[in-house]
Amino acid sequence: MPTRRRFTRRELSTLFTSRMLWAIYIGQYSITALTYIFITWFPIHLIEERGMNVMTVGFVVALPAICGFSGGILGGLLSDFLIRRGASVSLARKTPFMIGMLLATAIMAAPLASTNTAIVVIMSLAFFGKGLAAIGWAVLSDVAPREMTGLSGGVFNGIGNTAGIVTPVIIGYVVASTGSFDRALWFVGAHGIAAILAYGLLAGPFKRIQLKARLPRAARQDRQSRREPALWLSATAPSQLQSSDVLVRSSV
Repeated sequence: MPTRRRFTRRELSTLFTSRMLWAIYIGQYSITALTYIFITWFPIHLIEERGMNVMTVGFVVALPAICGFSGGILGGLLSDFLIRRGASVSLARKTPFMIGMLLATAIMAAPLASTNTAIVVIMSLAFFGKGLAAIGWAVLSDVAPREMTGLSGGVFNGIGNTAGIVTPVIIGYVVASTGSFDRALWFVGAHGIAAILAYGLLAGPFKRIQLKARLPRAARQDRQSRREPALWLSATAPSQLQSSDVLVRSSV
C-alpha cells in the first residue's frame, strides 16, 4: 500500500511566496468583493437612496445577476476559443479577465447616474464584467503544482472568500459615517483596478509551478548511509591519518 505524501514546509510555502499565485488570489478577492456588494448592499442602495419599493427591487436586482451569469459563460468560451486559435495560456486567461475587470470598474460611475434606469444599466454592466473575469479556477488549474492542486484550490478559495467578510463591513462603516453610498461604490470599483494591476504587472506569464522531485524514503536512507563514511573521513584529523600511516609502514 503506497504511503501518503507529506509536503515539506518549503513546498507548502510555495503557495504563499509565489508572485503569480498572489496575483491570482488578489483577482479572486476582487471578484468576491464585487459579488458581495450585489448580494448585500445593492438592494438597500436602491431602496434607501433611489426610492424604489421592495417589489420593484426584487425584479431589478435579478438583471445584474443574469448579466453576471451570461458573462461567466462568455468568459470561458472566449478563453477556450483563444487557446484553440493557438494563443498562450497567459493571453487566453488574461484577456477575458482584463476586459471583465475593466467593465466592472463601471460601478464607480454609479453615483453619477441620475435615473434608476441608468443605475441598473451601470450595475448590470459591472456585474457582466465581473462574470467575464471569473476565470480564476481555470487559471489555478493551469498553474498550481500538480501534487498540491486540492490544497492550492483551498488557499485560493479561502483568501478570495475573506472579501465576503471584509467588504460588507467596510461598506457598512462607510455608509454609516458618510450617509451616502458614493464612496462605498468607489471603494468596490477600486477592486477592479487592483485586479487589473495584479494580473498585468504582478502575475507575469502563467506557467505550471513545479515542485522538486523527492526521493523515496528508502533511497534517501541509502544515500545518507553512503555519505556517512565520507563525512567520517573528512572529520578525521590529518595527524591521526599520518600516525596510522606510520604504523602501517613500520609493520611492513
